[in-house]
Amino acid sequence: MKTLLKNGYIFTGNGFEKRDVFVIDDRLSLSHFDKYDERLDCDSFFIIPGLVDVHVHLREPGFFYKESMKTGTMAAARGGYTAVCAMPNLSPVPSTADGLRQQLELIERDAVIKVYPYGTITKEQNGRGMLSDMDALKDQVIAFSDDGKGVQTADLMEEAMKKANALNKMIVAHCEDETLLDGGYIHDGAYAKAHGHKGICSESEWGQVKRDIALCKKTGARYHVCHISTKETVALIRQAKAEGVKISCETAPHYLVFCDEDLQEDGRFKMNPPIRTKEDREALIEGLLDGTIDVIATDHAPHSQEEKSKGLEGSAFGIVGLETAFPVLYTALVKTGKLSLEQLVYRMAIAPRRLFGIEGGALQEGQIADLAILDLESTYRIDPNSFLSKGRSTPFAGMEVTGKTVATFVNGVNVYENK
Repeated sequence: MKTLLKNGYIFTGNGFEKRDVFVIDDRLSLSHFDKYDERLDCDSFFIIPGLVDVHVHLREPGFFYKESMKTGTMAAARGGYTAVCAMPNLSPVPSTADGLRQQLELIERDAVIKVYPYGTITKEQNGRGMLSDMDALKDQVIAFSDDGKGVQTADLMEEAMKKANALNKMIVAHCEDETLLDGGYIHDGAYAKAHGHKGICSESEWGQVKRDIALCKKTGARYHVCHISTKETVALIRQAKAEGVKISCETAPHYLVFCDEDLQEDGRFKMNPPIRTKEDREALIEGLLDGTIDVIATDHAPHSQEEKSKGLEGSAFGIVGLETAFPVLYTALVKTGKLSLEQLVYRMAIAPRRLFGIEGGALQEGQIADLAILDLESTYRIDPNSFLSKGRSTPFAGMEVTGKTVATFVNGVNVYENK
């Protein structure tokens, strides 16, 4: 099968270049061919490497009512993603080879894009107790994480780091000291105080990051911090990188766009960690610009409508993000001049691949044909009722954005097309 993508702006790694590109079976070619099976006119479109999200909750097996492997990966394809890393808060928990098997079967059967599962750090995925069977999992998981739970003791995290390091795997940490939570559910700031809500202090995040940086220095482990949200975390990671620590991190679109002054009495503004202050948001943007923050991930975490309909206090933590991430960030950061288009593509498509060892990259001769075609002139309002995900809860509902996925190719196969 030979498909001509005619006269688009392609991302070569050195910026965008207007030219033809061919998809031949599962590979890209920049050579010229007179014959082809299919042609897509891309004259005003941008062709980029498929986006990669290293932090996604696909909810299956165990929680089909929230999301399925099929709906989650279709939502990802619609968002321009060709690969995601799937978090392990599932049932059964992927802490053993047997626990992982059902998820692998679902990926093989139902996923429309590439899915790389995480194994858990602890046996029960609760940040306590015994380590998972990392030896049995190592060949089939992308890394180890207890996302949703912070590893609660330094001794256990040190043990996990040493084991993962011996297996040449990365620890991907949800940093949250449960002794500092005190029943909080939004940021402990002005909005919480003004509206009588219980707050989550920033130290619950950065305190564990500080602890783990010391452990990284001791063990030499590769360590990645999930969904950072505070200015203190940015500063700690910046300093650790300057000292040569093998540390990386991610943040998410909602932390880059909103602050706690934007909160509403609605479950779609409840996630963990919470949206924090204006100063935190500005520190995150600065960290993105100077390379302290390596990648942008969504923390796509769908729940049922009932679970998200109980306000800030009673709703479940988590929002969806796969179908909105690129247009939200293109609108909020690129169109406002805070970030270039090339920088955004790098943080969402190139850096995640390099950091996690995922195939693909800039659109060059012979590269795997994992790509997204984007219309960067299309402006519309985000309507959760149109989502392919089962989840509908997003703080970006009603936001006017620019940028829409025209088509997504995985291994040269068109898995999503906006008709």
